Amino acid sequence: MSRTFSVSDSILVGAGPATVYQHVSNPVLMGGWSPENLGATLHGDAGAAYVGMVFDGHNKRGPFRWTTRCTVTAADQDRLFRFRVHAIGLRRPRLPGPIATWEYRFEPAAEGTRVTETWTDDRRAWPDFAANAFDRVATRGHTFADFQQRNIRTTLRNLKAALEAPLPKA
Repeated sequence: MSRTFSVSDSILVGAGPATVYQHVSNPVLMGGWSPENLGATLHGDAGAAYVGMVFDGHNKRGPFRWTTRCTVTAADQDRLFRFRVHAIGLRRPRLPGPIATWEYRFEPAAEGTRVTETWTDDRRAWPDFAANAFDRVATRGHTFADFQQRNIRTTLRNLKAALEAPLPKA
């Protein structure tokens, strides 16, 4: 069975592109929306996202926890945020290799911002049969494309809910 190498989904968020970009481009905050990510540890400057920024993403799936090393490849203010995942390990990302690329596009809309999240499988050197077997074990019976499609949908819904929530009264 051949693999699907990329999946995406979009949602309309009732906030401007600058606000949405500011939140999504801060990997430390991702744990508040993602069903799998617990947040990140930034390496170096903790200011606004920039191309070349490195961070370690902390993740969980059921009882399993792992860390990934990621590098920002696009940080186009209010329009595009992208990073590639290029190392993985339990506590520290020690095993290097192409894993995945995550991309977020922000388009202004009358009601706010259309956010599109895309996952791309960068494991191109893996034979399909080996990737499919690994994926089904790692995701309890699914391909990574199917698994990530559900994760993207959940992340986008949670992001929308968080950014549209009323501010607490002082």
